[in-house]
Amino acid sequence: MSWRPRTQLVHAGTARSPFMETSEALYLTSGYVYESAEAAEAAFIHQGSRFVYSRYANPTISMFEERLRLLEGAEACRSTASGMAAVFASLACMLRAGDRLVASRALFGSCHHIITEILPRYGIRTTLVDGRDLAAWGRALAGGVKAVFCESPSNPTLELVDLPAVATLTHEAGGLLLVDNVFATPLLQKPLELGADVVIYSATKHIDGQGRSLGGAVLGSARFVNESLAPFLRHTGPALSPFNAWLLLKGLETLDLRIERQAANALAIAEFLEGRGMAKVLYPGLESHPQAALARRQMRGGGTLLAFGVSGGKAGAFRFMNALRLIKISNNLGDAKSLITHPATTTHHRLSAAERQTLGIDEALVRLSVGLEDTQDLIEDLAQALACV
Repeated sequence: MSWRPRTQLVHAGTARSPFMETSEALYLTSGYVYESAEAAEAAFIHQGSRFVYSRYANPTISMFEERLRLLEGAEACRSTASGMAAVFASLACMLRAGDRLVASRALFGSCHHIITEILPRYGIRTTLVDGRDLAAWGRALAGGVKAVFCESPSNPTLELVDLPAVATLTHEAGGLLLVDNVFATPLLQKPLELGADVVIYSATKHIDGQGRSLGGAVLGSARFVNESLAPFLRHTGPALSPFNAWLLLKGLETLDLRIERQAANALAIAEFLEGRGMAKVLYPGLESHPQAALARRQMRGGGTLLAFGVSGGKAGAFRFMNALRLIKISNNLGDAKSLITHPATTTHHRLSAAERQTLGIDEALVRLSVGLEDTQDLIEDLAQALACV
């Protein structure tokens, strides 16, 4: 049956037990039993014919993977213990010594560390480019590539990558395009439809959306997932727990409602801040965003996050954040609660000052993840805190 996304978020992938429960069953088990030694032998010969160990697969985890797969429109999906496990596994499962990886330079701090510090230790050649510059992509990919990785929108400055154009360049260079789609969510952007080969999520963020659990997911072709990713996950073990998978299933049920409200709040706040004459307000849904036209082409909305500069540098940013009464200080994002962070001293503090400056992450910049609160309460909280700067 072909259901629309809102119905998929509630029903897709459900596999009921013989008890015919309403809510998805939570299978808190590490192992499984067999009716005979011959059955156990057959299960290991014919991998995937049944559940054998929850590090490999589990009924609750499989329901989450199937629901997200159908929502994304992918051939296959595998989950991981966290978003960073998903990023690392998706790259490490396919790259070998001597391979080239090209990535956009606007990355989350841990993604930057994997690409510039960890992968090169294993002989993988990595290059960073300005993700907004198609000519830079063309030059970097001219010599051939195994993989291309990008975030769009990026963390925290909300830069966009022209995904169809970069996908074409990547495929001409012989590589696969991997897109971290966490800021846009599967509802506001479909990288596979735009030419990407692999999509990556930190399910900790919007998919859970309530600050309860960690989780990650990688989606792509059946060939990539089953032949490259699944064996890597099976033998290295970054397995999602069944309980967290169950929480993520519950999170998917309300994802559409939450994203719609949070994105509307984010747009209203961005317009409010811009109306106050703030020096820098970064939000893909604003016409003032440098890539507003691209955002309209490949996104279905501006998203739930924005970034803006506060006068007075680090001291001014800290004074502003400390004055907030409703919005909480946290490095997490995508939560039902509005959360604010100072990237230069938290998520991107390991980058050098020069690297942060190149990325536009100055000490005045704050990142706001907008929640489900009343729009006016959020605006009033921001207004009173700005008055303290």
